[in-house]
Formats: sequence, structure tokens, C-alpha cells
Amino acid sequence: MTNHLTTKNAKGTRGPDIFNHKLRGLRALRGDSWTRFLAGISFSVLFSACASVRGPGDLNAGRHALINGNYQAAVSDFEAAEQLSPNYIYGGELREGVLSYLGQAQYLTGNYAQARQTLLKALSQHKSDSVGRLYLGLTQYRLGEQKAALQNIKAGIDGINNFLKSVSSSFALDYGQGWDPGGMIQNRIDTDLAMISSGNIDWPKLVSDGEWLAIMIEVADNSFLQERSRWPVPG
Repeated sequence: MTNHLTTKNAKGTRGPDIFNHKLRGLRALRGDSWTRFLAGISFSVLFSACASVRGPGDLNAGRHALINGNYQAAVSDFEAAEQLSPNYIYGGELREGVLSYLGQAQYLTGNYAQARQTLLKALSQHKSDSVGRLYLGLTQYRLGEQKAALQNIKAGIDGINNFLKSVSSSFALDYGQGWDPGGMIQNRIDTDLAMISSGNIDWPKLVSDGEWLAIMIEVADNSFLQERSRWPVPG
């Protein structure tokens, strides 16, 4: 199968060009209300929560590498985290485990067979991991398993969609506003779900959108955590 989204990243590893998709997404967000969240992101938040614990620290370092496009470094960090804390769950709103992140990084380095194995194991432990399920669908597409791919891509996008709506509804008057205030992620989700429902699948677009969505939801999660830290804890 033609790998229409593959490029060579700065680390010399071949994989989907998600980093450039992320940069294009960030550029498109300039000038709207995302700027106050994305422009001020400090990745130190990724290291602060469990800096004294090696396993969670490796996972946070891996997320830092993943978001920045350093996919091979992310694989190494997630492998180290999995060895030390295999059951650790990242404490953000998306609740993704070590194995899920490892499988995502394996996908992004083009190691699709291993990514499928890792993501299946991750989802057996945490079935509600929507980002992990989306990556499983993308992985299955890369391996030529289109029927299973479509099911898991749709399930992953549906889960992320429900999550976004829940956050926007539950926290509409405070830090819930930090999730996709310009509606760019939601618009992409709506377009892709409509495409899937129509049965007329544009696979290059669906895969490209899925990869973009998976990265941008991580960026949004960081923004959400940063904004939430500014709000007082209810007494």
C-alpha cells in the first residue's frame, strides 16, 4: 500500500509527517482565541507532575518528544516508562496509558506491525482510550486492513467527539473554554464523521485528518491542563 503521508523527519526515521500537519494546524489557529493558549504553552508542565519518579518522568518526556516530532526519542522514552511503570496512566483529561503512547510512537516511526500489537494490548487494558483506538485504526489502514481500520477510526473519532462535547458542556463557563475555542478540531471531526456516514471514504483525507487530530488533541490537552492550573481548587 502506498504510504502517501510518509516523510523523513529530523531524526532520520521514516513515518507519517504529523509534525508538519501539526505546524500547519497551529499556523491556521493564529489570530483566533487559540493563540492565548498555544502561544503560551510551556512544556515544563510535562515534566513537573512526577519528576521524582522515573517511569512517569519518562512518559512525560516521551509526550514532549511526540508533540515535537521526535518520534524515535519518544519510542525510547515510552519503552523505558513501560519497563518501570507498565500500568501508569497519564493524569491528563484523556487518560492514556504507557502502552497506548508507545503504540502511537511506534506508528509514527512507521513500525506498524509492532504498533498494532502494542495498541491492541493497550486497548485490552483500557477500552475507553479513544486516541489509542484512533491510532489502532490508522495502523490497520497502513497494514491494508481497511474494514477494521474504518471501524476503529470511527470509534476513536466518536470517542474524542464525545469527550470534547462533555468538557465543553461540563466546564462551559470556566476552563472548558480552553478546549477548541475556535472550533477547528470540532469542525474537522464533524467533516470526517459525515464522510464516514456517507460511505464515500476519501482514505488519504481521512488518514491525514486522523493523524492531525491525534496530535492536536494532545496539544489541546496541554493547553487545558495549563489553563486549569490557574483556577482555584473548590473548597
